[in-house]
Amino acid sequence: MIESPQFPPLLTGEMVPRHTDPFDKAVSRAIAGVDSGTIFYSEAGDNLRAALVLAPETPLEEAILAVYVAQVGLAESLGALAPPEVPVQFQWPDRIKVNGAVCGGVRFAADVSDPGVQPNWLVIGIDVPFRNLSDSPGENPNQTCLHEEGCVNITPMALLESWSKHTLLWLTYFMDSGFERVHNEWRPRCDTLGKMIDLPKPGIFVGLDEKGRMLLRQDDMTETLSLIEFAEHV
Repeated sequence: MIESPQFPPLLTGEMVPRHTDPFDKAVSRAIAGVDSGTIFYSEAGDNLRAALVLAPETPLEEAILAVYVAQVGLAESLGALAPPEVPVQFQWPDRIKVNGAVCGGVRFAADVSDPGVQPNWLVIGIDVPFRNLSDSPGENPNQTCLHEEGCVNITPMALLESWSKHTLLWLTYFMDSGFERVHNEWRPRCDTLGKMIDLPKPGIFVGLDEKGRMLLRQDDMTETLSLIEFAEHV
């Protein structure tokens, strides 16, 4: 029987069947008006799939910064549960890396796409593989799972419980003091910062601006890319 995670105050959990996508379930329930702070999660034991529903009180261009909050919450959770020598990093806009290889990531969607409009809801999902389901583990060195990185004692529900606590804490920091503190925590974990990248566009990843937009330098020009551009369409 699957262990039941304990969620912090202000957050509640709802488990979905094994073959149901928690992100899709969260979106459908958000459209129907589910309470903000509800986390939908899968009972499947080979990875952690979960999605948090939020009801922002700010325009989308500010609300979308909660995606960084969820990433920081996940990195801190893995940092607390994994062996101390296992580094956790980010690849903009939505990948989580463990020991330099992609190990899941985040998804997000809102009911609006205009940066200046306040969304009724914002759903942020995480997907972290625990086991490699391929017949040839290790065939893709740029992809990994927690068990291959020595995190065999972590369970999906323990990580979910920890993620919910760390994410709520950082949401509080974000709402109280803005993006700067979140940015200061996120930036050192981004392993492509200051480097030439190919995706989402070729250029040098200079950093993030005060609105959390990627600053991408191409020759003498610097353009901005917003997380909003990478939200899923629902």
